[in-house]
Amino acid sequence: MTVRIVTDSACDLTDAEAVALDIDIVPLSIRFGDAEYIDRHELSVTEFYNKMSTSEHLPQTAAPAPGAFEEVFRKRLDAGAQSVVCINISAGVSATMQSAEAGAKVCGGDVRVVDSGSVSVGQGTIVLAAAEAARSGASAEEITDLVADLSARTSLFGALDTLDNLVKGGRIGGAKAMVANVLSIKPLLDISSGVVEEAGRQRTRKKALAWLINKVVEQGDALESVAVAHAMVDDIDAFTDRLCADTGLTEARVAVIGPVVASHGGPGLVAISYVLKP
Repeated sequence: MTVRIVTDSACDLTDAEAVALDIDIVPLSIRFGDAEYIDRHELSVTEFYNKMSTSEHLPQTAAPAPGAFEEVFRKRLDAGAQSVVCINISAGVSATMQSAEAGAKVCGGDVRVVDSGSVSVGQGTIVLAAAEAARSGASAEEITDLVADLSARTSLFGALDTLDNLVKGGRIGGAKAMVANVLSIKPLLDISSGVVEEAGRQRTRKKALAWLINKVVEQGDALESVAVAHAMVDDIDAFTDRLCADTGLTEARVAVIGPVVASHGGPGLVAISYVLKP
């Protein structure tokens, strides 16, 4: 395989998924007050959620330094890769892609930095497809074209329990109008365009989760794949079972939302991403 795939830790891929397809994951940083941790290295998902539930500080995130990307790019090129394709969290919500671009400029070689236009399982699904293509011998140009195509066909929606993290983290974007009426609602977000937009609101969590499922059901036979992400919620199995039953799907990839996205989405977050057929 002459093309290697790099991404960042907002992808919410498991270590096993990354190892299986030889994907490099460059970590963002997570801060609780004055304490800073390297995602996935100094702070596990479980440790993050424990801290978020007990800390007086809401978590904040920071993009990796350009040097972190440069190190990974150089490693792959020095090991014989002809090209590296780096697929990042949407530039509409993070400076991570800018950091990757800066790292690519100084390392030399054929390094292509592309925007997934998504986050979490939306981003992860695109990265997995790119890595599969690389393993099958696709060229860097073919892979970047694939990423652009998948990004255009990928939608991502989320149901929040609270807007606190999103508001204080500064990532609320087009959902600002929801703040005035935040009491007694479950906000619904659309991140399909790579920025956070209001998608609706429901009065209860049950209705919010049903709304997510209905968004998938509405796509009918146009669905190519579906993925679910959750902030370690207790009812995710029931949610996924209902999703499969209502859509006729035999399976949906399920991932735990990592610290990068959960820092802004907060506890109780459930997200669903789907890719439409070409």
